[in-house]
Amino acid sequence: MAVYPILLLIAAGALGAWSWSKRQARANLLTTPLTDHQRSIVAQQVPLTRKLPSELRGRFEGKINAFVSQIEFIGCNGLDVTEEMRLSIAAQACLLVVNSDAWYDHLRTILIYPGAFKSRHAEHSGYVVTERETVRTGESWARGPVVLSWAHAQQGAINDEDGHNVVFHEFAHQIDDLSGHTDGVPNLNGNQSFADWQRVFVTAYENHVQHVQAGRRTVLDAYGAEGPEEFFAVAVEAFFEKPAALERGEPAVYEQLAMLLRLDPLEWG
Repeated sequence: MAVYPILLLIAAGALGAWSWSKRQARANLLTTPLTDHQRSIVAQQVPLTRKLPSELRGRFEGKINAFVSQIEFIGCNGLDVTEEMRLSIAAQACLLVVNSDAWYDHLRTILIYPGAFKSRHAEHSGYVVTERETVRTGESWARGPVVLSWAHAQQGAINDEDGHNVVFHEFAHQIDDLSGHTDGVPNLNGNQSFADWQRVFVTAYENHVQHVQAGRRTVLDAYGAEGPEEFFAVAVEAFFEKPAALERGEPAVYEQLAMLLRLDPLEWG
């Protein structure tokens, strides 16, 4: 009879040791710098990273290491995944969380297509279910995976001033989903008020929808009118790639994102 408690203790001890070992391995990754070769790839593939303040660089490189270790990158339609692809996508994803406590806890897989890909989605209207096929450059699923077009992911990173970046967009959805819902309201920092966030983003979103419907030019991509979750994602894109324009056009949105991500790209030279 005494065998069972002993077995339970052994199992608990083994589980505890495994958990400690896993945490320790991640802690080591977070303090490990990139090699010179990797650093060169990141700078070339994601030029925005060259502007990152020096005090954030160590944390940034450690998070890239942790991300690459955590994620399985799978090439689709015959694509061979390269080190450049892994580091480019990892660097872009880690820019969003470089100075915050947020992390992509539930993500384990990224699917990479050579270019735009077809995606099927079911639409429900009462008892009627309609399946539609659309061409996409990126997708983010709750709890993963993230699906990306490499052609668009690479171009979005290299052109870092046009406000369009599919990796930023899809990983903004991943951050949004950490709250349990992809609805444009992510987990906020302790210094942020839910009421303030709602007031700022609901007002900005409603104004954005009106401007798009009227055919007016907008600071944010018109796709943000598709829903609050898309508005949040395109706002994140602009926050990193067009910070001055976003701050001028939507100062309250810029302020909320700066508090959420604990970053201020306006000061990145």
